[in-house]
Amino acid sequence: MSAVGFTLGADAAQGGGAVPDRAASAAAPPRQRLQRRPVHGLLLLDKALGVSSNQALQRAKWLLRADKAGHTGTLDPLATGLLPLCFGAATKFSQLQLDADKVYEATLRLGVRTHGGDAEGEVLERRPVACSPEQVQQVLARFSGAIEQLPPMHSALKHQGRALYEYARAGLEVERAPRRVSIHVLELLALALEGPEPALRLRVHCSKGTYIRSLAEDIGAALGCGAHLSALRRLRSGSLGLERSLTLEQLEALPEVERLRALLPVDALLAGHERVTLDDDNAARFLTGLRRRGTWPDSERVAVYAASAASTEPAASAAAGPQPGALLGSAHIVGGELIPGRLLSPIEIQQITLQTQS
Repeated sequence: MSAVGFTLGADAAQGGGAVPDRAASAAAPPRQRLQRRPVHGLLLLDKALGVSSNQALQRAKWLLRADKAGHTGTLDPLATGLLPLCFGAATKFSQLQLDADKVYEATLRLGVRTHGGDAEGEVLERRPVACSPEQVQQVLARFSGAIEQLPPMHSALKHQGRALYEYARAGLEVERAPRRVSIHVLELLALALEGPEPALRLRVHCSKGTYIRSLAEDIGAALGCGAHLSALRRLRSGSLGLERSLTLEQLEALPEVERLRALLPVDALLAGHERVTLDDDNAARFLTGLRRRGTWPDSERVAVYAASAASTEPAASAAAGPQPGALLGSAHIVGGELIPGRLLSPIEIQQITLQTQS
């Protein structure tokens, strides 16, 4: 699980104990092997409740017949919403999403503390909810801006090579150091202090490394009644939002050729980067990892493109070179020097061109 969101840890599934019928197995036709292919791009998935991030990734990978894929930070099975999935060359830039701010909609159940701080945990304590709307607003104001947060035991942070949730499952408590995170926006969307299940709903815009389950527990403690996270939905990750997302069911319902067209281009992960276009000679040298000189201003984040197809075309595949404007990779600029970061290979560039033309 990534450092943002709430984490229960890795899921494990175990099969049943039925003994296979060897004769029937021998008579059955061999299972057809899925033909994988190079797929490049970004899928904005709206993950459903109860599905792990890895399960969602593997299903999308199977539907696209992709040979390489990864996600940009997990969402717990109890969380829903935006899960950007990277395919092929897009995996080279997935770290940008891991480092990006996130936006969540979170529901806090007041008056009930649970083991692990979520709706599935064992109830540890029940307390009356006696706070007023004004007190809620005052407490929320205390959790806006830069705050110290203790990572939960049910998280994927490592201690001596093992994830914390492994210690938690074994009933062990590990000493953790508080971490400084930023809550850019903490907006109260709904509040119900009366009735059998008092709760509040928040919109949280936070930095990477923020644990929403810990935030829920800390807010409940500050209100004097305790709380746990009962629902979580990720709305945004960096510049990416749910607006162009698909569910697994929607992706599966598409014809195969349309599934590829549902992908965003690789450079969707480079939104906000300065754009630099190189001529044929400089593009070819840049792809080998060589720095280039120019009159560009300093910039920490640069997306580099080819001016024409010839600069990135593999000699053995001249008939199907990439289109002009092909993405070459990322870079940064210091003192007029373009310094390569993550680079695409000529083969990846050509495959992206062929995928775009299909």
